Amino acid sequence: MVGSRTVGRLVVVVVGAVSFAAAGIFLFVVVPETLADLLGILFALVAVLLGVRVASNVARSLFPNYDVAEVAVQGPITRDGGGGPLPSSPRATPADAIVEQIDRANDDGNVRALLLKLNTPGGEVVPSDDIRLAAERFEGPTIAYATDVCASGGYWIASGCDELWAREASIVGSIGVIGSRVNATELAEKVGLSYEGFTAGEYKDAGTPLKEMNDDERDYLQGLIDEYYETFVDRVSDGRELEPDEIRDTEARVYLGETAHDLGLVDELGTREDVEEALADRLELETVAVTEFEPERPLMQRLGGGAQRVAYAFGAGVAGVVDDREFRLRI
Repeated sequence: MVGSRTVGRLVVVVVGAVSFAAAGIFLFVVVPETLADLLGILFALVAVLLGVRVASNVARSLFPNYDVAEVAVQGPITRDGGGGPLPSSPRATPADAIVEQIDRANDDGNVRALLLKLNTPGGEVVPSDDIRLAAERFEGPTIAYATDVCASGGYWIASGCDELWAREASIVGSIGVIGSRVNATELAEKVGLSYEGFTAGEYKDAGTPLKEMNDDERDYLQGLIDEYYETFVDRVSDGRELEPDEIRDTEARVYLGETAHDLGLVDELGTREDVEEALADRLELETVAVTEFEPERPLMQRLGGGAQRVAYAFGAGVAGVVDDREFRLRI
């Protein structure tokens, strides 16, 4: 099927080029006797180039050279695509842009399946869920493929796909939630700073770095973490068809792909070629043609993407939601 599409595109391009060339010669060389021959030839060449371009666009439309869309989730998951808190943290694709590409693939009549490539330690809760929901909306087979890391928010996303594939050495799991704050009270005392808050609502300034937390505030913030954790467990349980207790028993550990497969956290182990073969079987094709759906990036961001660090490889979830109280929450 792929070969017939290639032949079809070639035929359209050749026919289009010849047609435009003939039209160019007729209009710019044969008909206007007052034009210099050289000028006529130049116009004819322009017509040929224009014809090739138009014919190529028509050929791509009539005979698309892809049937699977690949969308990548790289680096920490954030709303705006900012990197993690450390200078070495790679800049990620904004979650909204990833959702846009999945939806664009879903609207593309040539796309029959979605390959979601995951290499992420996790990140913000709601952006992760937005990507998961977009994967669930896709009308066709969806396979999540973990390369180096599929942890925390990455695993949350994978729960919205039909299958999760990984390499034997991929890092998978970290099904948990973490909240953190910086306690700067001792430092403030040493430099002569003190905190004086004016709030309406007992827990409005819970987690503020410049004041000690009391037990009620700790219970309140821990309650938020526990609620997010139960939501995480529910999402994974529904999407991966695992019992909630099986998920809780992992205690937010990360596993190598082979162990994750043994535990049922991963459906299949294999290479990218193995994933494409599985998609071809699903679509009843000899082979599949995969094209990347990716948002436009500024030039400097594209250049920087080639130097991504691997310091985030163990999937603790680098990017967090930071509110005005400096209490970080992430998966």
